[in-house]
Amino acid sequence: MTPAERVLLQNKSWVQEKFALDPGYFQRFAPGQHPQFLWIGCSDSRIPINEITVTSAGELFIHRNIANVIGVDDLNGLSVLQYAIGVLAVQHVIVCGHYGCAGVLAAMRGPATGPLDAWLDNIRAIQAAHREELDAIAEEDQRWDRMVELNVLAQVRQLTQAPPVQAAWASGAGLQLHGWVYRLDDGVLQELVAVSPPALSG
Repeated sequence: MTPAERVLLQNKSWVQEKFALDPGYFQRFAPGQHPQFLWIGCSDSRIPINEITVTSAGELFIHRNIANVIGVDDLNGLSVLQYAIGVLAVQHVIVCGHYGCAGVLAAMRGPATGPLDAWLDNIRAIQAAHREELDAIAEEDQRWDRMVELNVLAQVRQLTQAPPVQAAWASGAGLQLHGWVYRLDDGVLQELVAVSPPALSG
């Protein structure tokens, strides 16, 4: 049995288990979705989003890419943001990075090849803006951790300027932005920043 065949077989087992526990499980989700959250996270395979947030199907609208970047020229990501806010009316947008992010480390260590190199320019710009702070951290793993945090904070700042977010805030929507970080070695999520609509932030 190939790995792909094994996954298909596991899917059949999962479907049977769901039906046994709740015969109407799949029918409830078929008509549409109404998630409260847009999750923008890293593509890292070690982060099972619904498990770590203890959420079920329909609660999170999810977008993942290398190092959880909000690219100003990334039509894919911006389309997800537009749809999540404008159509699904999510109330929270979460940018979640993680310690041990290989994408962040690759940006810190130097050029890559192909399209990945251009993608990592987003993170290199953040690194350059915080060069003095990062250079003051002698231990590489601690410097890497801090760069992960700075990346999340920068992506949330980027979100505040995104047209869908600005439009939601202008309309009086209570959209909130969150910057979180996940630790692989203990499974804990930590909030770094939360941003409320300007009209609600006092």
